[in-house]
Amino acid sequence: MAYLAPAEFVTKMVDAGESKLLMSTRDTLIRSYMAGAILALAAAFAVTITVNTGNALIGALLFPVGFCMLYLLGFDLLTGVFTLAPLAVLDKRPGATWAGVLRNWGLVFCGNFVGALTVAFMMAFVFTYGFSTEPSAVGEAISEIGHGRTVGYAEYGAAGMLTLFVRGVLCNWMVSTGVVGAFMSDSIL
Repeated sequence: MAYLAPAEFVTKMVDAGESKLLMSTRDTLIRSYMAGAILALAAAFAVTITVNTGNALIGALLFPVGFCMLYLLGFDLLTGVFTLAPLAVLDKRPGATWAGVLRNWGLVFCGNFVGALTVAFMMAFVFTYGFSTEPSAVGEAISEIGHGRTVGYAEYGAAGMLTLFVRGVLCNWMVSTGVVGAFMSDSIL
């Protein structure tokens, strides 16, 4: 593996942030749509493996494959652009502005959301045989995960909402570390 020293990979991160800010609307939406779709597919795959094997560890080990794939393909998750786009402004790159950062974040959010929603609809279709039956075991498991990660916190009121927010921050911090880690080497391995 060709390890890059921090000074080298930080420059690559700033360059990546600048390129994301200067990317066309069309390209930003396509890349973010695909990222949202791939991540949703990876989640559905991980739950399917967990339900079918009864082993959550196997599903958890396979989920990161989707994350790695979408970054190797050059697609953009909102978490990644949260990390990279501001770097170009902080480095005072020409054409990099806070308005550009907000534009990029908005476009990537929309693309990720629509990509994930597309996959969610297709998975719901598959898990219910065209909405003609109750969800399969995998569909039920995904439904319960969604319920547990949202409505499951309602009984705690504001503390539950704050807990959800902090969990989101921690999750995105971890994913951002993965984004940074992708710049530590110039080799795929």
